[in-house]
Amino acid sequence: MVYRVIQVGTGGMGSYWCSGLLAPFVANGRIEVVAAVDINPEAHRNAQVGLGLGRDRCYTDLGKALDEHPADVCAVVVPPAFHEEVVDAALNHGMHILSEKPIADTLAGSIRIAHKVEQAGRKMSVTMSHRFDQDKTTLREELRAERNGSLDYLVGRFTSANRKRNSWGVFRHEMPDPLMIEGAIHHLDILIDLAGGRCTSVFAKTWNPAWGEYDGDSEGLVLMEFDNGVHAFYEGATSTAVGLNGWGQEYVRAECANATLVMSRREVSRYTPEGAIGGSLTAGPRPDPIPLLQGPRWGHHALIEDFLDWLDGGPPAPTAVAENLRSTAVMFAAIESSRRCKPVDVADFLAETEAQL
Repeated sequence: MVYRVIQVGTGGMGSYWCSGLLAPFVANGRIEVVAAVDINPEAHRNAQVGLGLGRDRCYTDLGKALDEHPADVCAVVVPPAFHEEVVDAALNHGMHILSEKPIADTLAGSIRIAHKVEQAGRKMSVTMSHRFDQDKTTLREELRAERNGSLDYLVGRFTSANRKRNSWGVFRHEMPDPLMIEGAIHHLDILIDLAGGRCTSVFAKTWNPAWGEYDGDSEGLVLMEFDNGVHAFYEGATSTAVGLNGWGQEYVRAECANATLVMSRREVSRYTPEGAIGGSLTAGPRPDPIPLLQGPRWGHHALIEDFLDWLDGGPPAPTAVAENLRSTAVMFAAIESSRRCKPVDVADFLAETEAQL
């Protein structure tokens, strides 16, 4: 079946959706983009060039676009604060939802969206794409290999030199928690996936240094505990002098019973006691490179294909909104932990928030 899509948001990340994400699925006949919406008319050019839409199919008014072009799917590529508004409009038109992360800019909004989608009997997937990158997938598969033994703990790092105002998109520099909501939402999700258990509690501290040109917190440290005994530590910063491990170049170290696995800048290596130079651990181990897994699609492309397969009657997408709400709750629990200056139980925090709705 060919699914009719309306893309909402064609500037910023939306320009990549136009040029690189949806276009391949238009080419292979799985979707037809029938209209695009952006409040900035200048951003319509991205949909016209990337998706071949005529000017008459590009709108600044979401309601008008939905009324004039019946569609099956709404692709939501606007800042998180506007996700719920767009989802509401799409559900009122009987559409399924494919949305950029996070679900919403608050946990309460995220819960409301998940409930609304369920009540409407529609399907929604969130493009938590980084967990499905080639390097993260390779690390995950190696981590599960019996030869490495049990996982003890994980260390993750993301540092990006975006301290200057508007260097990471104007809305991120104006929002309360840019690192957590726009960055750590991916990175904590990666650590949760690698840990192989449910995150039970988080203890976090976020802040903004004097040189960070943000209204909210651009740096943070997060300690996570899981129900299988695994621990994880995350360092995130977008106001560093240099970006040692920026987007797509993240660092993760997995300490296992029999080996240390390291992913950094899209390379994965395995270290073992047997690999120590001259047989001495003090001399330093030699890395054993692990070839990256091969596959037809990674990241966003893999998740879009999973979503379309789900609509075709296949298994639920791995980032279906109900499932994604779990990692979203961890991220918001980290924000809450920093505000309370103490650990936060994730399940309790999710239940407390839901009870207040």
